[in-house]
Amino acid sequence: MIGKEERMNSMMEEAKQHLRTKLIPFWTSLRDDRYGGWYGYVDYDLHTDREAVKGCILMSRITWFYANAAMLLGDPDCLKEAEHGFRFIKEHCLDRENGGIYWSVTFDGRPEDTTKHTYNQAFCIYALSSYYDASKDPEALETADSLFRVIETKMRDEGGYLEAFDRTFRPASNEKLSENGVMAVRTMNTLLHVLEAYTELFRVTGRENVRERLHEILRIFETKVWNPDLRRQEVFFDHEYRSLIDLYSYGHDIETAWLLDRTLEILDEPELTERLRPITVLMAQEVRKQAFDGRSLPAECEKGVVKEDRVWWVQAETVNGFLNAFQKTGDRSFLDDAKSELAFIRRYVVDPREGSEWFWYVSKDGVPAEEPIVEPWKCPYHNGRMCFEIIRRGIDA
Repeated sequence: MIGKEERMNSMMEEAKQHLRTKLIPFWTSLRDDRYGGWYGYVDYDLHTDREAVKGCILMSRITWFYANAAMLLGDPDCLKEAEHGFRFIKEHCLDRENGGIYWSVTFDGRPEDTTKHTYNQAFCIYALSSYYDASKDPEALETADSLFRVIETKMRDEGGYLEAFDRTFRPASNEKLSENGVMAVRTMNTLLHVLEAYTELFRVTGRENVRERLHEILRIFETKVWNPDLRRQEVFFDHEYRSLIDLYSYGHDIETAWLLDRTLEILDEPELTERLRPITVLMAQEVRKQAFDGRSLPAECEKGVVKEDRVWWVQAETVNGFLNAFQKTGDRSFLDDAKSELAFIRRYVVDPREGSEWFWYVSKDGVPAEEPIVEPWKCPYHNGRMCFEIIRRGIDA
């Protein structure tokens, strides 16, 4: 978003401005005051479908976004938005009979897709933990704890976390988190976001049972997901953690690199950090070496073929990952590359139209795809978090 000559402080001020003038106003405009939550679909032409389904991941992520904006910006209006999201989640997205959170609800808050997915439970824990930190509402923490118990008692086995279940927690097929022509039993993506959610829950509670689970997840990343020979993570697995496809997800690797470091920071265990930090540094270095073209990052490489789309979330996480690598290693070239990525985002990925936010993806040359601006997966989680990370790291610098 700024040029190479700018200082971290300037990045921080621009991130605040982007939140206040672009992201927060856009998502606030989608608030549904009749049925709760936020409208679940805006097409490329900026037409809002007020009767679209409301993905529960989307509702959780928007709630998380406003809770963190409230804390970082000291904005009471953002806290009200987060409260609005919490109300909708607890009144409509949670299954009071069977436990857990649905995959999606109708525009007026009735169950639509009653799949119980570990990924979905994790994002609700993530949102509620942050909302508890912002509001100190004990009901938010109680609800997060209940979802933690759901995952730990109904959605795992001796090897780690399973993923897809029906409404009553009978195993179901995992097409929601399987892509690239495979059907995975376990995925790196779901494991990453359970780690992220549990890290936030541990941060606000310090509970030992959550710490123990974080240790277990880190062991799985270290011994099952990380491929030391290829210097990357594997993505899709069978039950025994056998990789199902030759896939290098550049976006997930650069995201994982800094999220693992965030977990290590929160756990604050020097021996664990010393053991795992070389992996996170190597992960960031390898993504940059293999895929970063000096200004942006492609999505992934399958069987040696690079998918060149510049997806919104991959660009945002590239900034986070490079800033983290800069601060961990002192290598200023990572800072320069983060600024180059920000310049690409500002020029090509941020939608300049009034009443919009970021394009879903653009070509390598910056041509936007005519994809929705909002749908169940398109949200302010990654781009909002990029702004939050710039602010946090600028304050800490």
